[in-house]
Amino acid sequence: MPVPVSQMLTVGGYVLGQKLRGRKRYPLVLMLEPLYRCNLSCAGCGKIQYPSRVLKHQLSVAECLAAADECPAPVVSIPGGEPLMHPEIDAIVRGLVERKKYVYLCTNALLLEEKLDLFEPSRYLSFSVHLDGLEAEHDAAVCRKGTYRRATAAIREAVRRGFRVTTNTTLFEGADVERTARFFDEAMSLGVEGMMVSPGYSYDKAPDQDHFLSRRRTADFFRRVLGRPESSGWRFNQSPLFLEFLAGGRDYDCTPWGNPTYSVFGWQRPCYLLQEGYAESFEELMRDTAWPEYGPKSGRAECRDCMVHSGFEASAVEHAASSATGLVAMLRALVAGPRIPEPAAVAPARPELAVEETPLRRGWTGDGSADSLRKAFSYRGDVTLTLDDGSALEGYVANPGPGALRVWPRGETKPVRVPADRITAVTLSGRDPAAPRGERTSASA
Repeated sequence: MPVPVSQMLTVGGYVLGQKLRGRKRYPLVLMLEPLYRCNLSCAGCGKIQYPSRVLKHQLSVAECLAAADECPAPVVSIPGGEPLMHPEIDAIVRGLVERKKYVYLCTNALLLEEKLDLFEPSRYLSFSVHLDGLEAEHDAAVCRKGTYRRATAAIREAVRRGFRVTTNTTLFEGADVERTARFFDEAMSLGVEGMMVSPGYSYDKAPDQDHFLSRRRTADFFRRVLGRPESSGWRFNQSPLFLEFLAGGRDYDCTPWGNPTYSVFGWQRPCYLLQEGYAESFEELMRDTAWPEYGPKSGRAECRDCMVHSGFEASAVEHAASSATGLVAMLRALVAGPRIPEPAAVAPARPELAVEETPLRRGWTGDGSADSLRKAFSYRGDVTLTLDDGSALEGYVANPGPGALRVWPRGETKPVRVPADRITAVTLSGRDPAAPRGERTSASA
């Protein structure tokens, strides 16, 4: 069984307790991002495209543990950036394990072998190593040769030392069914506890925008992979109902509150993938976020093709916990494996996505309207805010709060609050680290 019985019982008991208390929305996994800094620049990543001073900032041990105390989720996933670059990551993990949280430390494994001595094997700790396919596919996805061999060597060493190890795979447009199946076979041969798999989310700040799977093609691809005879030998560290969903066998809406995210900016609204602002506390996040406005069934364009595990794994768990039919389906899938529909005779063509607006460019100027302030927040570079007294403030807009912006001024280590009614003009004055290379210094009015 890919998930230890103790973890399954802990999560199951927690969910049952939430149900008995009549809570409609509750977290399952805390996504704790202690830093955005990374030692790779992957083409499909939308998390590392920030100004350098933001990338240098990191959460303290106390801030990380306070977030875990504030959010009652029984599981904590530590993504990034690259968490092993945090100088106190061992203290963060130790504090979470002492709280009996099940920790998945997500890593590209480039630093894993040299950092293993900082940790002790525990049923509460898993290293979740990001592998995006066989060597050629993985090295291309992370934009650096040799990473696959270093990662797989680190996996073998961690397994040898008795650590729990899982893999985390993101699949993009163009992934090959045969090679993906070979990769799953190879991952199993490494001795990992289980695999996590998900289609890539179309981050609007990711450098590569051409290889995100549409919803229809996601279902067709997973039908062709998971329906293979050898799939019975693959262990997934995921709900089998979620795998059925990926293959188009189930229709779930998103559960964005299931995986709340805490980072250097605060509690991210509404989820790990969308950047709609930040709440000051977990309670505020759960209470004040307009949850019905998110998910594929909401009609929101950004959510249309999303089938990512962080949004839909909780939906599968909720289904199994909230009805007799869901529980029976889960038990049947655990025993006999997920039911995968037959693939379509011909893979559906990828639909062209309509471009709703011209991308923002350095040099753009607007007034102090709500629309201009929203664009300032969406821009990944520095902006210059002209205030009503004629002064100017240059910095990174960290959050559009109620009636104010939180701005990270140039040369400062903490954000400041700027009332929205004092802002008379906005200029995108800094380089956008998320823009394609040829556009990073261009300007347009």
